[in-house]
Amino acid sequence: MTAGIVLIIAGVLLVLFPPLLSIIVASVLIFAGVLVVVIARNERRLQRNYQNPAVEFFFRH
Repeated sequence: MTAGIVLIIAGVLLVLFPPLLSIIVASVLIFAGVLVVVIARNERRLQRNYQNPAVEFFFRH
């Protein structure tokens, strides 16, 4: 129910302030980019510490 109320408020704000849409989209894209970088960095760190033969096989071939 709380998520629905938040979505309704967001919809009303987007109708009242159209530039807010571009800010929201830019924020989502930035967050997605940061998330990909963090996951890749963490995966690289784990790969150095724990060598997995299955992962090695798929990444090398």
